[in-house]
Amino acid sequence: MRSSPFLEIPADQWVGANDSAFAIRDGYPVSPGHTLVVPRRLLPDWDAATPDEQAAILELVGQVKRSLRLSHAPDGFNLGINEGAAAGQTVFHLHVHVIPRYAGDVPDPRGGIRHAVMGKGNWQS
Repeated sequence: MRSSPFLEIPADQWVGANDSAFAIRDGYPVSPGHTLVVPRRLLPDWDAATPDEQAAILELVGQVKRSLRLSHAPDGFNLGINEGAAAGQTVFHLHVHVIPRYAGDVPDPRGGIRHAVMGKGNWQS
C-alpha cells in the first residue's frame, strides 16, 4: 500500500480536520452530506491506527456530525468502517463513513447497519 486517492484531495476540499485526520464529502454519497473521515497517515484498517489516531478520528466524526446537524438537519446517522474486501472495502486506506439519515429515506430503516449483510438486517422477520 503506497498511495491513496484520499491523500490526493487538496486541503481546500476538506470539510474538517485535526492533527491526525481530515474529513471529505463522499464522492459517491448514499445520502446528502455523506462524509468520510480519513486518517492523514496511510493505514489499511482500524487496528493499524495508534490509540491517539483512533481518538482523533472519533473526535473528528463528532465534529462532522455536529456540522451536518446544522447544515443538513438529518434525523439520524449511520457510522461505518469497511475493513477488507469481504466487507466491501474498495479503497484500502482506513476511513469512517458518516452517513446522515432522513425520515422516509428508505421504507423501513429498522436494522440499520445490519443490512450490510443482505437479507440479515431485519431481526424481526
